[in-house]
Amino acid sequence: MTDTINSLPPVAVMMRDAGLEPKKQFGQNFLFDLNLTGRIARSVPDIANTTVIEVGPGPAGLTRALLAAGAPRVIAIEKDTATEPILSRVSAASGGRLDVIYGDALKTDFAAIGVDEYAVCANLPYNVGTELLIGWLQMIAAGAKIKSMTLMFQREVAQRIVARVGDMQYGRLAVLASLIADCRILFDVPNTAFVPKPKVQSAVVQIIPNDNKIARIKNLENVEKVTARLFGMRRKMIRGIIPGVPWERFGLTGTERAEELPPEKFLELAENIML
Repeated sequence: MTDTINSLPPVAVMMRDAGLEPKKQFGQNFLFDLNLTGRIARSVPDIANTTVIEVGPGPAGLTRALLAAGAPRVIAIEKDTATEPILSRVSAASGGRLDVIYGDALKTDFAAIGVDEYAVCANLPYNVGTELLIGWLQMIAAGAKIKSMTLMFQREVAQRIVARVGDMQYGRLAVLASLIADCRILFDVPNTAFVPKPKVQSAVVQIIPNDNKIARIKNLENVEKVTARLFGMRRKMIRGIIPGVPWERFGLTGTERAEELPPEKFLELAENIML
């Protein structure tokens, strides 16, 4: 079946035949480079034994790479129905391995898709990438069996996800991600790889849920509230942001700023301070 996928016309040709143009309102920047899409797909851990959910397949460049890499099933969620002529053709060539759901990923009930365990792999639209990631982290903390996430973001966002205490990019997103998963940047992607060419560079991030970390989280909602409050005024001392807290109880003086606190300290605070 891989041979059938590989026999499809080039992505650019299928786009031209379908009259498909990238739409700014959907944050679409399409990848045509087969070396890149193949590299991303092969980065998905245990792909030959894993159902993969892809968000924003567009003209199916990455979709085709995931199928060619051996994914037994790919479920693509696409908001733009203008991609249907292309995706239906790829689905037909997949031998039943590709299912397409037309809808907004931000409004999609992933539990209702009916897959017990899956990986996520996507070239995420720039305008919704962070929101989608936070939603998936929430799902993982609540028990969803997401084996891995291999995602493309703007490089600035990628750096915020993997940042550590002391890094300029360290903030709320890094805290939430590191409390739930092990995160690393796999490789950078130049803006010249996209059509249309965005102004920013991109990077592929891999996020692997860590069961030991997840088991420590009792109330992710309060972790989100504490991080939002403290990082919302990151240049102020924490005692001035949340008054009345016995900071010494947590090994702090209260004169620290949010950017100085490691993720584990935010977790400790969230378990003892209700906002």
